[in-house]
Amino acid sequence: QVRLVESGGGLVQPGGSLRLSCVASGFPFGGYYMSWLRQAPGKGLEWISDISIRGTASYTLSVEGRFTISRDNAKNTLYLQMNNLKPEDSGEYYCARGSGGTYSARGQGTQVTVSS
Repeated sequence: QVRLVESGGGLVQPGGSLRLSCVASGFPFGGYYMSWLRQAPGKGLEWISDISIRGTASYTLSVEGRFTISRDNAKNTLYLQMNNLKPEDSGEYYCARGSGGTYSARGQGTQVTVSS
């Protein structure tokens, strides 16, 4: 059974940092592109970042230079290091299997709130 479990969200002040993790199970993690998605309150699902099988990363413009996606295939874990957080970064963050708008699995999400 494919499973993706996110963690690491929370409440942080503007300018702060958080590191999200996503533990995958039930499939060969190292053989898939993986993505981070975000859903802000009242808005649709937004692609934030993805990482290729070999570790090549891509980011949406609004997080470029502040967020870093990485993966540890030995631990079946996807990460998102988020620095210099802004209120507009708030939302539910999901890890997803796949990229380019095609996702075959998604976790339950972890909430990030950036507020003073």
